[in-house]
Amino acid sequence: MNVAHDTDDAVSRIATAIGEPARTRILYCLLDGHARTSTELAIVANVTPSTASVHLSRLKTEKLIKVLAQGKHRYYSLQGPNVARALERLSILAGGSHNRFVPGTPNHLRAARTCYDHIAGTLGVQLHDRLKELRWLSASSSGHSNAYDLTLNGTRALEALGVDVEKTRQLRRRFAYACLDWSERRPHIGGAVGAAILNLALKRRWVTQNLDSRALSITRLGQREMLTHFGLSA
Repeated sequence: MNVAHDTDDAVSRIATAIGEPARTRILYCLLDGHARTSTELAIVANVTPSTASVHLSRLKTEKLIKVLAQGKHRYYSLQGPNVARALERLSILAGGSHNRFVPGTPNHLRAARTCYDHIAGTLGVQLHDRLKELRWLSASSSGHSNAYDLTLNGTRALEALGVDVEKTRQLRRRFAYACLDWSERRPHIGGAVGAAILNLALKRRWVTQNLDSRALSITRLGQREMLTHFGLSA
């Protein structure tokens, strides 16, 4: 087996996949870490939706992107940090820059809102990222690629805040997973754990829920408590 030859072939395939202009635009559009639909990426690439599907399939085959099906939508993002780093280095060589993702969601909904029964919006995404940084969340062994479990530290921390973790595990629903946020295009925490955190925040008056919309308002108490417990400046 000629390992060097196989590696050369793999590099050639990846370079060819990146090198096609429409696919290049797709990849650099995803470099900001926000997932997008095939329709959005077709507009970015300046191709028809059917042509975009072919390009996305090629990029997925070469493991440059991944897809998450959520409801009736399919969201595409970069496969991982290695792909992002490679694109960044190519961009440096090319001396180019790329536009950042600008969400079109109304500000009051983008800041904080409910997604079913968990916290979404900027606050939800920040909580997700912070809980991962604190190593309270770990990849689940359930077989779902976006599923989470609580680490021992995470379990202890949530129980100290008043969450009954064992009771939460016994609910007939997914325990915790990365739910893609439609305004931020990055994940927030869904499932029973996400619902437990929202219930905790409402009970302790960290957030209040608007009566006529899904918007959540962060209280001054909530700002202090989230900084204290999560190190999060809400």
